[in-house]
Amino acid sequence: MCQSLLKLFEKSVKVNARVCLCLSGVTEAAESERDIPWGRVCIFLQKLGKKADSRSLSLAHCDLTATDLLELATLLQFLPQLEDIDVSWNELIGGSLKALTSHLHQVGGVRTLRLCSCRLIADDITALGDALTCVPLLEVLDLSWNGGIGGGGFQSLLGKLPPPLRELHLVSCQLTAADAAALGGTIQAFPGLSVLDVSCNPQLAQEVDGGGFRELAASLSHTASLTVLRFQACGLTPSGVLRCLPSLQQLDLSCNKSLAGGLDQLTLHLAHLTHLGSLDLHLCGLTHADLEALVQVLPSLTALKELNVSSNKEAGGVVQPLVSALPLTQMRRLPLNSCSLSEESLSALAVVVPFLCFLDVSWSKVVGGRSALLLDALQPSVLVELRLSSCDLCTDDLRSLAAACRRGCLSSLQLLDLSYNSSVGDDGWSALFTAGGLESLQDLDLSLRPLTSASCSAWLQALLSALPQLPVLSRLAVQRWTMSSQDQQQLKHCLSKRNVLLDWEGAPSSWKSPEE
Repeated sequence: MCQSLLKLFEKSVKVNARVCLCLSGVTEAAESERDIPWGRVCIFLQKLGKKADSRSLSLAHCDLTATDLLELATLLQFLPQLEDIDVSWNELIGGSLKALTSHLHQVGGVRTLRLCSCRLIADDITALGDALTCVPLLEVLDLSWNGGIGGGGFQSLLGKLPPPLRELHLVSCQLTAADAAALGGTIQAFPGLSVLDVSCNPQLAQEVDGGGFRELAASLSHTASLTVLRFQACGLTPSGVLRCLPSLQQLDLSCNKSLAGGLDQLTLHLAHLTHLGSLDLHLCGLTHADLEALVQVLPSLTALKELNVSSNKEAGGVVQPLVSALPLTQMRRLPLNSCSLSEESLSALAVVVPFLCFLDVSWSKVVGGRSALLLDALQPSVLVELRLSSCDLCTDDLRSLAAACRRGCLSSLQLLDLSYNSSVGDDGWSALFTAGGLESLQDLDLSLRPLTSASCSAWLQALLSALPQLPVLSRLAVQRWTMSSQDQQQLKHCLSKRNVLLDWEGAPSSWKSPEE
């Protein structure tokens, strides 16, 4: 009887094993079936050199074609958790955006949509507008660098933007005064709007007397949550730019030369921006009177951390009162490149240098032989970027820089621009590279200005020996320095092992202007 029971038990075990095996096969098949769609997504992205992410689709600079866009659209159904879509800088998809937008209903949770520089045309804007109701949670929309947006297409799009919108980026879209008026008329529909960037639209304020831009400026006072406002190169005039913007933290009015001579009208409103942390007025052609008006209002801007008045020639004459009016200990950025600085200016600037994370006095010949005025004021591990391009630096300046390295003042430095300083001797370059203390450096520019050249053989070995102490270096620019073929091979070999980009003859380079 025991033997019969044993046989019955063994038979039961075998049956159960078969059932388990069968169920396991069904489960594996189901899992395999589920993996197939995700596999298609992975293969498509791998083809473009990208990694799959169920929440973020980043395909900027991928040379996408209309065919790629259609394939991408069919894959959206397999990405139900998608929140971010970026297909920027793919100029071949212009005119075929509908292939993508017609499938947006399958990713209704999308919060960020970026379509910069895609050569969008009127039909694309219409298709996008029709699809926006499918993404009711959209918070960030970036259509920058699409010249076909300005005009009637943009105005029809405005009425379809979802209320949760927090950021709207429309840089260089050829917006007109009529577009400004339309935007002003609808902006109250976005109570949470915190970032508005309409930079590089020179026609935006051209018809300000006709009410177009003034309507936008007036409506901004109703956007209580607005923290970032960028009007760079929009043809602004001093009147009608600002009203009541109590929450504003960043204001960019740069490259608006029509502001020159009337900044006092603007500063009346600036005084009320008590949360303003960043103010950009570079390349505005500001007069001495404009800068004096700015100095008068600076004590009211108690939250200010960044002030940019670079590329305003008259700024060099007001550095002392400017610095005196700033909240010194909280200042992080005060670029004064191309400002006609004097020795007195450098001495005044030295007062705020210990607190700055970014220091730029490029295109100031007076710095040559006097850089110690600034470098001696540096504090350890504060400075992140140092730009001394075209400053007529000499060997002693590089020795002062080396001394700052040895004191640990540049241990956090990530970018060092010493380009266009051909007066530095070989000993100066060698002193810098043997000093150490640049362990955080990522970008180093030693290029000479166009139409000049010099040999770097005397200091190249010092640079090569320093490379192990530059563990995060990712770019080295040495344009127009000459070297022997043996030195070339040695330099390229050392950098290739580290995956460092070498910007040298044969590699892309461009002339830098003082305004850069």
